[in-house]
Amino acid sequence: MIKKKFNEDLRGKDIEFEMLNKKYKAIRFYQLKMTLDVMLVDDIEKQGIINIPFAHLPKATKKILKPN
Repeated sequence: MIKKKFNEDLRGKDIEFEMLNKKYKAIRFYQLKMTLDVMLVDDIEKQGIINIPFAHLPKATKKILKPN
């Protein structure tokens, strides 16, 4: 059977990770595009939601999401 790809809401899972000395919180994962919407946690000025490619995420975060 073919597995249907979908958008996964990650707000309830509280997935946080650090990249380039900035802390991010995962909002939504798009399996079709393999991207992740994130929001800066420790930023003084809110920049809104940023879209990051899955390949650029830390290895520990990739294991939590498990896209396959």
